[in-house]
Amino acid sequence: MIDTSRNEEKAPRIPPSQIGSTVPVSDNPEAIGALVAVTIDGIETRVPFGMTILEAAKTVGVDIPTLCNHPDLKVAGVCRMCVVDIEGQRTLQAACVYPVTNSLTVSTHTRKVRKARRHVLELLLSEHYGECYSCVRNGNCELQSLAEEYGITSFTFGHPQESQFEPDFSSYSVMRDMDKCVRCRRCVRTCIDLQEVGVLEAINRSDDTVIATFEDLPLGEVVCINCGQCVNRCPTGALYAKDETDAVWAAIDDPTKHVVIQTAPAPRSAMGELFGLEPGTAVTFEMNTALRRAGFDSVFDTNFSADLTIIEEGTELVQRLYGALVAGDKDVALPQFTSCSPGWVKYLEHFYPEYLPNASSAKSPQQMFGALIKTYYAEKLGLDPANIVSCALMPCSAKKFECNRPEMHDSGFKDVDFGLTTRELGKMFKEAGLHVPSLPKSDFDDPFGTATGSGVIFGATGGVMESALRTVIELVTGEKVESIYEHGDIIPVRGFEGVRYAEITISKVGPVPEILAHLVPDWEWLNGVTVKVAVAHGTANAKKVMDDIKAGGKFSECHFIEFMACPGGCLGGGGQPIPTTPEIRAARARAIYSEDKAYDVRKSYENPAVARTYADFLTDGPCGHKSHELLHTTYTARGKYIPQK
Repeated sequence: MIDTSRNEEKAPRIPPSQIGSTVPVSDNPEAIGALVAVTIDGIETRVPFGMTILEAAKTVGVDIPTLCNHPDLKVAGVCRMCVVDIEGQRTLQAACVYPVTNSLTVSTHTRKVRKARRHVLELLLSEHYGECYSCVRNGNCELQSLAEEYGITSFTFGHPQESQFEPDFSSYSVMRDMDKCVRCRRCVRTCIDLQEVGVLEAINRSDDTVIATFEDLPLGEVVCINCGQCVNRCPTGALYAKDETDAVWAAIDDPTKHVVIQTAPAPRSAMGELFGLEPGTAVTFEMNTALRRAGFDSVFDTNFSADLTIIEEGTELVQRLYGALVAGDKDVALPQFTSCSPGWVKYLEHFYPEYLPNASSAKSPQQMFGALIKTYYAEKLGLDPANIVSCALMPCSAKKFECNRPEMHDSGFKDVDFGLTTRELGKMFKEAGLHVPSLPKSDFDDPFGTATGSGVIFGATGGVMESALRTVIELVTGEKVESIYEHGDIIPVRGFEGVRYAEITISKVGPVPEILAHLVPDWEWLNGVTVKVAVAHGTANAKKVMDDIKAGGKFSECHFIEFMACPGGCLGGGGQPIPTTPEIRAARARAIYSEDKAYDVRKSYENPAVARTYADFLTDGPCGHKSHELLHTTYTARGKYIPQK
């Protein structure tokens, strides 16, 4: 039995076919579904009551420029780039916040409008210190693009000759250069509304307004979770991820170093965007070739350690459930939370530290791989781990913080030396003259070359949960997951709703597989149990779930919950190509699920490379002493959370 009920309601939606149609205007224009007549630049159309002029213009192919507006964020109307002329009104109005509630005639490019927009740009540039050539957003800056579109060739109101702000390099993940800030407040709205972290705010008033942290502390000293969502929505170079490409190039150029890289699934669904391809065009195997030509000695698939994570995290969940349901241990921390999103883990540490025992002790796939690279891999190749430089291609700026956490040295060295974002690696490829889409395809390197579809879908929200369920269902019931879900696709945990909930009743159990035989004698204690799971993406949605758990709501009855810090999961990570929109994230998700279907093996426990790793190296099995030493941050015994000593 599956309950796919959700805790969110969707607002009534106008069928797309009716927008811009000749459907008559309702006698009651405020009625749900009513259409209102509007004329934009001489084009007559009808749009839903309350739609903004900015949105209405898009329905008839009219582009109105903006700086503060973003499809992921609540409207603000602070930049005034989108001003339009409305017949009968004395002043220009901001199209992004002006709702169509009655018939309007709108002009979007009169002389008055064009002059106003040009002045807005010139005023912004009068406070914008620096030049474009050395800016991290050169060629992908919204302010730069608008200045070009409006023919700004001089600084009418002057131009700063010296910096007004000290750059903030205190964070491992996110850098701040407030000399380039246009005070659009996108970062503020991202941090407060989208993520509900609240690190950034606008302080002071009028031309003294600045974007600052609490008490104007450095970003590395406040409760920033390093998710980088502010970076993805900043229109200029005021916010950017820490760039470590020079250090990686130095390692590649050093003949004494053996430089390896692991690549996560989400960047492979987005890298093509940096080379002009449509979002959702995967370049997985072309990228492998590019990495070798760039100088990396070995190219590995993070999907391998994603499969390993499922085995370790799933085994830990079995231990916890056995402790709670069989041993009657009331101290078992349930529900178990996923721990592979470093932004989510940091959010939990800051805002709900009392629930840290609920977090899985399993490291993220990035860190598991890093620990194995400098132990298992080094042993197999006879390499000195001190001479191995371990890099990770990740969609996430928080991964930079994660690999610098003090507990991530279980190999005896820093497990992962450098976390590279999709944007950083794309820059490296271009610097090396490598046009990724035109390169031949090549596979990943052994001994970790084999991966599964379960590892691939880690890149999308719900992917960790689906991967876990594919494995758990088969190991517990002894039946193929395809007999329960068509093609093995567990649709109830997929999608972009903020929070998803599902129930799975185990009506049959099989024998305990050999890999778990040392943990439980049989599965009879699970026979008839309804396993309750949930998925949340974006920390604002995580907050809803956590507050519900604190209040003793339905999520407190879950056994396993997947949390991802970023909207859409890793495919919407803070290191992915800019821009990001709901449509772009959906396209990346399609690429990830398409790649999943292409794999012959789609369950983590069937990955032969994972089985070989347990047989050759992690010989005491999942959640054994060796795996706890390298792949976990805490010990878990009978479901209890016991800090590692």
